[in-house]
Amino acid sequence: MSQTIAPRVRTLLLLLLAVTGALLAGSAPVSAHAALTASDPQQGAVVKEAPAQVSLTFSEGVAMSDGSVRVLDPKGKRVDTGKTSEQGTNTYSVKLHSGLPDGTFTVTYQVVSADSHPVSGAFTFSIGAPSTTSVSVSDQEAGGGVVGWLYGFARYLSYAGFILLVGGAAFVLACWQRGTGERSVQRLVVSGWLALTGATLAMLLLRGSYTGSGKVGDIFDLALLSDVLQTKTGAALISRLLLLAAGALFIAVLFGAYEKREDDEEKGDLTFGLAIGGFVVAAGLAATWAMAEHASTGIQTGISMPVDVLHLLAVAVWLGGLATLLVALYRAPSIEPSVVRRFSRIAFGSVAVLAATGIYQSWRQLGSWSAFTGTSYGQLLLVKIGLVVVLVGIAWISRRWTARLSQAPAAKAVKTSVAAPVKAGAKTSAKTSAKASAKASAKTSAATSEKSEDEDRETEDEKEPAGVPAGGGDGKRATQLARQRAAVATAREKRVRDADPLRSGLRRSVLAETGVAVVLLAVTTVLTSTEPGRTVEEAEAATAATSQEATGALAVDIPFDTGGKDGKGLARVEIDPARVGGNDMHVYVQRPNGKAFDIPEVKVAFTLKAKDIGPLPVVPDRIATGHWTATGVQIPLAGNWSIAVTVRTSDIDQVTVDKNAQIG
Repeated sequence: MSQTIAPRVRTLLLLLLAVTGALLAGSAPVSAHAALTASDPQQGAVVKEAPAQVSLTFSEGVAMSDGSVRVLDPKGKRVDTGKTSEQGTNTYSVKLHSGLPDGTFTVTYQVVSADSHPVSGAFTFSIGAPSTTSVSVSDQEAGGGVVGWLYGFARYLSYAGFILLVGGAAFVLACWQRGTGERSVQRLVVSGWLALTGATLAMLLLRGSYTGSGKVGDIFDLALLSDVLQTKTGAALISRLLLLAAGALFIAVLFGAYEKREDDEEKGDLTFGLAIGGFVVAAGLAATWAMAEHASTGIQTGISMPVDVLHLLAVAVWLGGLATLLVALYRAPSIEPSVVRRFSRIAFGSVAVLAATGIYQSWRQLGSWSAFTGTSYGQLLLVKIGLVVVLVGIAWISRRWTARLSQAPAAKAVKTSVAAPVKAGAKTSAKTSAKASAKASAKTSAATSEKSEDEDRETEDEKEPAGVPAGGGDGKRATQLARQRAAVATAREKRVRDADPLRSGLRRSVLAETGVAVVLLAVTTVLTSTEPGRTVEEAEAATAATSQEATGALAVDIPFDTGGKDGKGLARVEIDPARVGGNDMHVYVQRPNGKAFDIPEVKVAFTLKAKDIGPLPVVPDRIATGHWTATGVQIPLAGNWSIAVTVRTSDIDQVTVDKNAQIG
């Protein structure tokens, strides 16, 4: 059985890495967390005279610098002054040069939302009358490309490092203090610290390019780095690095002075001090996420930020402890059943905290039941909830194995296999202790295994070398002999552990838990980069209300899917003034991420079924990427009209979708 476990573990890890990579690849480019709710001039508007400035209103505050908003004339020449200013609550403007010609102008913007995510977009307006334009709006979302992928991976790595660091240390202090002497556990916690530190440094370097140009060459631009340090996210990352310096000291004490303490009273005092100090560092690290991301914006930030800290700590204690338990089950010579039972109780408490804080955060980010299925955030949240349910189910199986392990006499025998070499080491030299350990392990194997053929099937490299007495020969030969005997002892101890069916069952269930946890962490990382459902719905409502109040125009959003590759999108039909007689019509075709969709052809038809009128076809003219327009669209009667939009995304992929709307 021991020969098949390692390949299975490797296969599972490769599968988990593939799933994680797919999820992270799907998360770039990220969705915006601040949405454009209004503009002046409005999207698609035709104004008689050139405006003095262009203003943009967002659903929440954004960070904006000079050059964040650009206005381009029909030939692609920039006509703004480049100086942006704040005009009111979440409203920003840029002044335009005088003497602008008639035609269609393109407004592009790239800003950073209050929860640290880059936001970009574009729209058009016309002076005098619409015209063709040479401006092609890039389909690249802010935060996408190679830099976006690297930043997303660094985010995932930072979460994973935090979980291993905090969860591993908590497991050792609260459940298994003897584990401070285990090299495998030490490596796990130190790896968590290194991963979190490396990811934080990478995010600092990537941040300027991630929220700006997206170019790989700008990663090491010191001017951009200086700008990043002055932002809220930059302050959070620097604070995280300072806390990690304190975390390094904590690790040094935990696996150094603490592990060497033999006096119970001194060790108890040090345990209390480490617990207090470790909690402060862990809570501070969690706060660096809470102060810069979802929890720091929106409603009830005074409550949501401490709740987010508790949520992150609960996740770390549960999943980090789970990873440490898995390492102990595979690498440690023994682990007492009481340790597993103690962690099981702590994990149950962590899941309870996780559920309570998760429910609150879900309500805060969704705002309505419809957002569960109607937004990307809600759909990802449903996936996360499903994974948590699966994880709890596997944990319940692990608890059953734990109960059986604590009742079985084999567990005591496995524990004895570690005590024997310790005593032997105290009485014999380093050269003979390995042999004593091997003999003790062999006795244990005989006591716990019902089959004796393991001893008969020992390979030649596992047998003790003969012909050279312990301590005999030159020093080089003696050293080689000692290493060989230690290897034999290790192999026999491993067979003893693998021969225990209860321990093997627990290892399999914990391995399955860890696998699901890796995928859960990937989904959570994507979730933190997705626009909350509440923001999506509020932005859509604000956009529709502003449009109707300002112009009386009708806006209809119709999703479509042509069935081919890259065939999904949204067609927005705007009719102004939406009354009987002549109307101006604008059609905007967007991808699911909100970017303009450059497709070959769009057609529109109006049908009034109640009066048996239509279909009345309209073929709009393309004036910009993802923007078609038609003037003088005649609506003969008021009523509930069916608006059918035919979208062709390739030579063979085409679909017609429709929606009813009251006109007149």
